[in-house]
Amino acid sequence: MNTILVGGCFDLIHIGHIYFLEKAKRLGDKLVVLLESDETIKRIKGDHRPIHTQEQRKKMLLAIRFVDEVISIPPLKTDEEYFNLIQKFHPDIIAVTEGDPILEKKQKQAELIGATAVIIPRIPNISTTSLAKALEVE
Repeated sequence: MNTILVGGCFDLIHIGHIYFLEKAKRLGDKLVVLLESDETIKRIKGDHRPIHTQEQRKKMLLAIRFVDEVISIPPLKTDEEYFNLIQKFHPDIIAVTEGDPILEKKQKQAELIGATAVIIPRIPNISTTSLAKALEVE
């Protein structure tokens, strides 16, 4: 069984997320989502985020038919912490969104554990940040 690993915030789920998860699932048998903590999102995105709690985001992700498992991860700060977490899952594939700001780190992590990094194209002009701004929550 091929395991595909993805990670992210998945706050304000939108069509870009659905597209990404669908494409990732097509790469193998089991799609596992590593879901960032509320604390990590707040640190990265600012005090106004996340909109939904980690538990709410987990429930929404599990309702998507492409997602097989969601792991709520604790607040992590270092590359080593992320690497150790990813290594526990022994994924065959790590799917990454095109333009991911830490794309190179994710590719390196995949290489170090013998997984393949696959880049999935983005849908242009769709993002949680643009959606949050349109809803005036950011």
